[in-house]
Amino acid sequence: MTLHVLVSGASGLIGRAVVESLAGAGHRITRLVRTSARAGEFRWHPLGGQLDLSSVAPVDAVVHLAGENVGARWSDERKRRIRDSRVRGTSLLSTAIAQLRPVPRVLVSASAIGIYGNRGDELLTESSPLGEPSDDFLASVCREWEAAADSARAAGIRVVHPRFGVVLSLSGGALERMLPVFRLGLGGRLGTGEQWMSWISLPDVAGIVARAVDDSSLAGAVNVTAPEPVTNREFTRALGAVLHRPTPFPVPAALLRAGLGAMSEGTVLASARVLPSRLLESGYRFRRADLASALRDVLAESQ
Repeated sequence: MTLHVLVSGASGLIGRAVVESLAGAGHRITRLVRTSARAGEFRWHPLGGQLDLSSVAPVDAVVHLAGENVGARWSDERKRRIRDSRVRGTSLLSTAIAQLRPVPRVLVSASAIGIYGNRGDELLTESSPLGEPSDDFLASVCREWEAAADSARAAGIRVVHPRFGVVLSLSGGALERMLPVFRLGLGGRLGTGEQWMSWISLPDVAGIVARAVDDSSLAGAVNVTAPEPVTNREFTRALGAVLHRPTPFPVPAALLRAGLGAMSEGTVLASARVLPSRLLESGYRFRRADLASALRDVLAESQ
């Protein structure tokens, strides 16, 4: 069945892969954009509270991926933009689609595993307690981000929150920043290297979002991570092995804190050992379940 899918954040790393996957399955895509709209696009102003979807309807599904990049030093202003872009944008979109008649079948509204906070070696599933918002910026933002979809839930729309882990890609994210250093043989673990990295391949991200659109049994939180999380030390060794490079230069935690501030504690030094329990229960088959093969696939794209 062909669906009309409204997608925000379509130009981002995840958005591009998701749009390609959904369009490849035959669905019709309308992109929500903040610039002048072209064919197949519709303009919105998420921070200005401007969104009237009456001329776009009917909409069968909504995939909401828009949000300020968290991968830079967190000044007070940047933290405000990170929060506002997620919470205000989600609230606006959720309210707007709740007013459509008929309402869309599903809203897939992005979230992140940062919602669990820094949890050491604890195994985390969708039923695990969330991080304390008073102690953790990302945990606080993610709680508000997911709650901002309440208008859609109240209207009877099935809402799915894919909690994304570390996405492996050379077109954005952590791996893109790490690769030049590792290719020179200058890579190494971050801090102690004992913090857990819950990663996911980009093809699996696109496949999981498409599954969330189609599978009516999926609702609420869904951890979008591979079933085999690794420590940063293990990730470092795997990347070095795939590149055939040594990894002799660890980066001290103090240096990361000095360079990145609070962002280092909330991202590269934080530990989240997350399992995709809901996906495994649903029968989803991961395209890349082990790190070495995922890294080889990503690096092959750059050859």
